[in-house]
Amino acid sequence: MNKIQSKNADFLFKAILELKTIDECYDFFEDLCTVTELKALSQRIVVAKMLSENRIYSDIVNETGASTATISRVNRSLQYGADGYAVVFDRLKSNEDETK
Repeated sequence: MNKIQSKNADFLFKAILELKTIDECYDFFEDLCTVTELKALSQRIVVAKMLSENRIYSDIVNETGASTATISRVNRSLQYGADGYAVVFDRLKSNEDETK
């Protein structure tokens, strides 16, 4: 975390936490990111989800279009990172279970 922690990053994350709807997220991220950056971010989280479900690389490549280098990078984050993906996936799963 210390690698990215800064006042600027704190401000960004506080701003993101203020978003309340998917439409607000679309508007904010459209303003913040290029289309390419947003596609890369969204691809990475889908790759992470698929890896966390023990999907194989070839399936991930075929379904997401991600390169094997991207998949490997995301896999390293899942294995040795800060567990940020796990927190989000657990909460998404809990929210999904609550709405059933």
